[in-house]
Amino acid sequence: MSIEELRSLPAAVSVSTAARALGIGADKAYDLIKADAFPAKLIPLGRTQKVATASLQEALGVS
Repeated sequence: MSIEELRSLPAAVSVSTAARALGIGADKAYDLIKADAFPAKLIPLGRTQKVATASLQEALGVS
Protein backbone atom coordinates (compact mmCIF):
# COMPACT_ATOMS: atom_id res chain seq x y z
CA MET A 1 0.00 0.00 0.00
CA SER A 2 1.39 3.38 -0.96
CA ILE A 3 1.72 6.32 1.41
CA GLU A 4 -0.99 8.14 -0.56
CA GLU A 5 -3.36 5.18 -0.12
CA LEU A 6 -2.54 5.01 3.58
CA ARG A 7 -3.24 8.72 4.02
CA SER A 8 -6.59 8.42 2.25
CA LEU A 9 -7.98 5.66 4.47
CA PRO A 10 -11.05 6.35 6.63
CA ALA A 11 -10.70 6.83 10.40
CA ALA A 12 -10.92 3.08 11.04
CA VAL A 13 -10.21 0.13 8.75
CA SER A 14 -10.66 -3.62 8.78
CA VAL A 15 -7.96 -5.89 10.13
CA SER A 16 -7.32 -7.21 6.61
CA THR A 17 -6.78 -3.67 5.27
CA ALA A 18 -4.42 -2.90 8.15
CA ALA A 19 -2.57 -6.15 7.49
CA ARG A 20 -2.12 -5.17 3.85
CA ALA A 21 -0.72 -1.80 4.94
CA LEU A 22 1.69 -3.58 7.29
CA GLY A 23 2.77 -6.00 4.57
CA ILE A 24 1.52 -9.09 6.39
CA GLY A 25 -1.31 -11.52 5.78
CA ALA A 26 -4.64 -11.39 7.57
CA ASP A 27 -3.90 -14.67 9.37
CA LYS A 28 -0.68 -13.22 10.80
CA ALA A 29 -2.55 -10.06 11.83
CA TYR A 30 -5.14 -12.10 13.74
CA ASP A 31 -2.33 -14.13 15.35
CA LEU A 32 -0.76 -10.86 16.54
CA ILE A 33 -4.12 -9.68 17.87
CA LYS A 34 -4.58 -12.93 19.81
CA ALA A 35 -1.06 -12.53 21.22
CA ASP A 36 -1.85 -8.91 22.18
CA ALA A 37 1.03 -7.83 19.93
CA PHE A 38 -0.73 -5.99 17.09
CA PRO A 39 1.19 -2.74 16.47
CA ALA A 40 -1.86 -0.47 16.13
CA LYS A 41 -4.87 0.40 18.29
CA LEU A 42 -7.83 -1.92 17.91
CA ILE A 43 -11.44 -0.81 18.21
CA PRO A 44 -13.74 -3.65 19.27
CA LEU A 45 -17.14 -3.56 17.58
CA GLY A 46 -19.16 -6.51 18.77
CA ARG A 47 -17.65 -9.63 17.27
CA THR A 48 -15.42 -7.70 14.87
CA GLN A 49 -12.52 -5.35 15.32
CA LYS A 50 -11.43 -2.27 13.45
CA VAL A 51 -8.01 -0.68 13.43
CA ALA A 52 -7.59 3.02 14.16
CA THR A 53 -6.01 4.51 11.05
CA ALA A 54 -4.09 7.18 12.95
CA SER A 55 -2.49 4.49 15.10
CA LEU A 56 -1.70 2.42 12.00
CA GLN A 57 -0.08 5.42 10.33
CA GLU A 58 1.94 6.07 13.48
CA ALA A 59 3.12 2.45 13.59
CA LEU A 60 4.27 2.80 9.98
CA GLY A 61 5.93 6.19 10.55
CA VAL A 62 3.52 8.01 8.24
CA SER A 63 2.28 11.43 9.32
